[in-house]
Amino acid sequence: MLRHAAELAIRRPRTVITAWALVLVVGLGLGGAVFGRLGGLGANVPGSESQVTAARLDKLDPSPDTIAGLVTSTTAGRVITADTGLRSRVAAAVADLRAIPGVTQVPDPYQTPGATGDGQVVAIPVTFASGISSHAEGVASRAAQDRLHAIATPDFQVRVGGGPLVGDALNQTAQSDASQAEMISLPIVLLLLVVVFGGLLAASLPLVLALCGVASTLLVLYGFSFATDLSVYSVQITTMLGLGLGVDYALLMVTRFKQERTATPDIADCVRRTVSAAGRTVFFSGLTVAVSLVGLVVYPAPFLRSMGLAATAVVAVDMLAAVTLLPALLAKFGHRIKPASPRRSEGRWFGRFAAGVVRRPLPVLIVIAAGLVTIATPVTALTLTPGDARELPASSESRQVYDLSVAHFPGRSAATPLDVWVQNGATRPDYLAHLRALPGVVDSAQKALPDGSAVLELTPAGTVNGKVATGLVQTIRDEHQGASVTGDSAHLVDFRRMLVDRLPYATGVVLLSVFVLLFLFTGSVLIPLKAVLTNLLSIGAALGAMVWVFQQGHFAGLFGSGVKGGLGALDVTVPPLMIAVAFGLSMDYEIFILGRIREARLAGEDARRAVVTGVRHTGRVVTCAAALLMIVFACFMTGGAAPILEFGFGLTLAVLIDATLVRMMLVPAVLALLGEGAWWAPKVLRGVHARFGVAEAPEPASEGMLQQV
Repeated sequence: MLRHAAELAIRRPRTVITAWALVLVVGLGLGGAVFGRLGGLGANVPGSESQVTAARLDKLDPSPDTIAGLVTSTTAGRVITADTGLRSRVAAAVADLRAIPGVTQVPDPYQTPGATGDGQVVAIPVTFASGISSHAEGVASRAAQDRLHAIATPDFQVRVGGGPLVGDALNQTAQSDASQAEMISLPIVLLLLVVVFGGLLAASLPLVLALCGVASTLLVLYGFSFATDLSVYSVQITTMLGLGLGVDYALLMVTRFKQERTATPDIADCVRRTVSAAGRTVFFSGLTVAVSLVGLVVYPAPFLRSMGLAATAVVAVDMLAAVTLLPALLAKFGHRIKPASPRRSEGRWFGRFAAGVVRRPLPVLIVIAAGLVTIATPVTALTLTPGDARELPASSESRQVYDLSVAHFPGRSAATPLDVWVQNGATRPDYLAHLRALPGVVDSAQKALPDGSAVLELTPAGTVNGKVATGLVQTIRDEHQGASVTGDSAHLVDFRRMLVDRLPYATGVVLLSVFVLLFLFTGSVLIPLKAVLTNLLSIGAALGAMVWVFQQGHFAGLFGSGVKGGLGALDVTVPPLMIAVAFGLSMDYEIFILGRIREARLAGEDARRAVVTGVRHTGRVVTCAAALLMIVFACFMTGGAAPILEFGFGLTLAVLIDATLVRMMLVPAVLALLGEGAWWAPKVLRGVHARFGVAEAPEPASEGMLQQV
C-alpha cells in the first residue's frame, strides 16, 4: 500500500494535491454544518435506570424548563428588599413575563417565601410550558431574558441563568474556546516550525497536513451525526488531535526527507526512502493510536462513543494524509527544501544523554518510576461530578447566577433534586412517607400521576456528587420496592457503574490491539508489555496532577477565577477521555523511537547500542513534536470551560512527562536492562512475525522494501 502511495505521489503530485484541496474545501464548507448538530450529552447512559426513568417521566409528566433572574445591588452588602422603586419595577416585569406566550408561571418574589434569600437578592423564576417545541421555548426564553434584563438600573444589576441556559452556555463556551485556541496556536506553531526547519516552505507542510486532517474529519463527523449523537466537545478533540498529530507525523516525515537529501540528490528517490522508513513508522503509529482510542467506542455513553469516533477518525485521516498528501508535496516542492545540516542529523546531544542512561539504567529506572508514582498519588482521592454551572468561567452569566444563589441562599442545597418514580404510588402512602424520611433528605414534593403511580422529588443535602446524594440513590435501589430513581446524582451513579462494567472490555480491546501491532512492528512480546506499563506511569502522573490542581485546588487560580480554590471534583467525562488520548499519544512517540532502534538492530548493532542510536536519531524529532503538541493543548487552557481546562492541562502534562522522563530516560533504561531479551519472542510467534510482521529497513533504497506493507 505504501509503495503505491509513494509512486502515485511521485508520478502525479498535482492530482494528489488537488484531491486533498477538494477535501479541504468540502470539509470546511459542508463539514462545518456539524456544529449545528452537536449536543452536551454529558453523563447519560442509554438503557440505565436513570435514563429509562427520565424518559418515562417525560411521557407521563413532562417537566417544564425554568430559568431565573437574580436582581442584586451594585453596592455590595446592601439590603434591597425594602426598596420601593425596585419593587414596582419587579412587579411590572412579573406582569409582562406572565403575558409572554409559552410562559406558564412567574411567582411574585415578594410573596414567595425564600425568594429574597438574605435580603440582598431578589429571585424571579420563569417557568415555561411543558411539551412545547424547542423553537417556541427558545423564542419565549429570549423574550423573558430581555424583560428580566430590563429591570436593571444604575443601582441594580440583573443576571439570568439556570435551566437550559446552563447547557447553552457550556456549548457556546466550548465552541468559542476551540476557535480561540486555534487562533492562538496556529501562528505560534508556524513560528516554531520555521525555527525547527529553518525555512517557511518546510514549516508550512505540517500545518497544511493538519488543516486537511481537521477539515476532512469535520466532514466525517458530519456523516457520523446522522447515525449517532455527537458531543460539542468532539469538535475540540478533533481540533486538538488533528493539529497535534498532523504536526507530529509531518515533522517525522519532513525531518527524514531532509536527512535523506544529504545523501541522495534525486528528489523522487528521497521521497521513496522517506515513505519506506518514516512513512511506515507513521502508518503503524496511526494504527496504534487509532486502536488506542477506539476503546472508547466500547462504552455505551453517547459522549464517550462520539469522542472515540471523532478521535479515531482524525488519527486515521492524519495518517492517510501523511502517507499520500505529504509525499506529493515533497515530490512537487522538495527541491526547495534544504538538506539537514550534519550537526542536526547526528543528534549528538541526545546520543550522549542516551548513552549516560544506558550506562546506569537501574538508578534511572528507580528514580523516574518512584517520582512518577509519587506524582500519581492524588489519583486515590479522585472524585467525579456530572457537571453544573461551576464548569463555566466566572464571567459567564449562568455561572454568576449559580454563585449568587450559593452566596445569598445559604440554606438551599447545592444538590439537584432526585426524581423517584413509585409504581402504584397512589396506594402506597406509607412507602412514600418512608422515602421522605430517609436520612439526608432536606426537602420533598409529591405528585400523583394519571396511571396511578407517583413521583417524589427528594432534595438531598450536600452536593450532586456527594455521599449523601449518591447514597440515597443506592439506598432506594437496594430496597427493591418498585421505585426507580433519576436526576443528576442518579445519572452519575449509572455512569460510574458503566465505566466499571465496560472497563475490562475497553481495556481488552486496546491492549490486545496494541500488543498485536507492536509485535508485528518489533517481533518482540516484551516490548509491548513494557510500552503499556511505561504509558500507565506517565498517564497516572498526569491524572494525579489534574486531581491535585483542579479537584483539590492547588494553584488552580492560575487557570482563572472560575476554578480558584478547586472544584472539589473532576468532570465525569474527562478522566476516561484523557486516559484514552494520552495512551494513544504515548504509543505515537513509542513507535517513533522503536522504528529507529529497529533500524539500528537490522544494521547489526547490539541491543544497547541500538537504543543509543535510536534515541540519537529521534530525540530531536520527539522533543520538537512534543513541544509543538504541548503548545496546541496548552492553548486550549486559555478558555474558560472547566472540562476543557482539565483536559488541556492533563494532556499537556502527559505529553511533557512522556516525551522527557519516559521516552528519553525510562524507556532506554528498561531496554538497556533487558538487553537482547527485550526482543525475545517464542519460536511459534517468531514464525508469525517472519510471515506477517513489518520491520524498518536499514537502507530503504529500492521499491522492493516498500512492498513489505
